[in-house]
Amino acid sequence: MFNWASIDRRRSVLALGALCALSACQPSQAPSFASLDITGASYAQDFALPDADGRVRTLADFRGKVVVVFFGFTQCPDVCPTTLQELALIKQELGPDGARVVPVFITVDPDRDTPALLKAYVSNFSPDAVALRGNADQLQATAKAFRVVYNKVPNRSGEGYTLDHTAASFVFDPKGRLRLYARYGQGPQPLLADIRQLLRGA
Repeated sequence: MFNWASIDRRRSVLALGALCALSACQPSQAPSFASLDITGASYAQDFALPDADGRVRTLADFRGKVVVVFFGFTQCPDVCPTTLQELALIKQELGPDGARVVPVFITVDPDRDTPALLKAYVSNFSPDAVALRGNADQLQATAKAFRVVYNKVPNRSGEGYTLDHTAASFVFDPKGRLRLYARYGQGPQPLLADIRQLLRGA
């Protein structure tokens, strides 16, 4: 006499094993980002610049957090304040997780952006934002490492100058790995979604 219960149990075990094997063969789904995914890029690996208090900062100081690096200057009329404001909105939207996102602002205008000015400027957007300021040689080396360009443009009046510079952000995951290149002008929502994925371990 057949033991139908035993046969059914064996069938269930075999079916479960086949399902597990099939799942193991399927590649994990890669994250889909709104920003440009540059995971594995060989550039923009780190920085070593003094902050507004004179302490040299590197990516290692921010392990466990998403770091958003942006190059700009305090007299920038639109791109820089817009970017910093959007990052502040993103941190606010994340709630408690917002503390795990650090904006890092690297000035391309060290001649005019004093440490005190930089500290006050970034604090207007996020109290925990970090401003970095190197000398001309340090800035040049860091910009080259990030493939960032900047250029002085004299004002039409002939007095003073402004600066053209790369208007994008570099996003590092909590392990300190370069992951995303966020172009200026996409608005805060796409980057918010990307950062949420990175905070979840994507």
